[in-house]
Amino acid sequence: MSLFSKLLKKEAGANDKVVGNVEDFVSLTRVYFQAVIAVNLGITNINFVPDVASFKRMFKISTQGGKLGLAEKSRARKMLMQDYGLSEDFFKEINASIKKNCKTQNDVQSYLFMYQGFSNDLMMLMGNLMQWKFRVPSIFKKLLRSMTEKTIHDVCTKKVWKADEVHKTATAVRQYKERLGYSEKWMTEYVYNIVLLAKKEPKNKKEDTKS
Repeated sequence: MSLFSKLLKKEAGANDKVVGNVEDFVSLTRVYFQAVIAVNLGITNINFVPDVASFKRMFKISTQGGKLGLAEKSRARKMLMQDYGLSEDFFKEINASIKKNCKTQNDVQSYLFMYQGFSNDLMMLMGNLMQWKFRVPSIFKKLLRSMTEKTIHDVCTKKVWKADEVHKTATAVRQYKERLGYSEKWMTEYVYNIVLLAKKEPKNKKEDTKS
């Protein structure tokens, strides 16, 4: 799995700081989600949170205070903040969303399924709406972030879109947003990081081809 192999290099003391790709970022975020769920609901069966299980084995993380997910949550959060610059509020919103929507273990699968739909539709929509903006060089991070923020605001407030498919997806994203309880700020931070990472991938693939 690319996430854990790359993070392991950093743990081993690699001289160069290597920030992962989109898959790494999304996978590590998923570890955090599952760790929070495990802590909140007192889950003891590690097979119920497979990403946490892989993460725990890879880094040989000891169970803290006899509570599954506690140490893994802290470790994943630290990595996301250090490697991707995520804010405290990013994690606070995840915590609040899970607390609101996952009252019992029976709620977990439907919640994660809903979140996956939200993430997929949001990124598909942003890819459609931002297009040429994705070609803005990564060095102009402030500009790229402001454009991402504006597009997210349009998605959350604009009721009518010319293209039927865009209109349909934007409506779905707003519905997911309300049910999950995420803010425009959270959506901007999530999408912005994925955009930055995605812009690096074509170059990396070319280098892999040459080697």
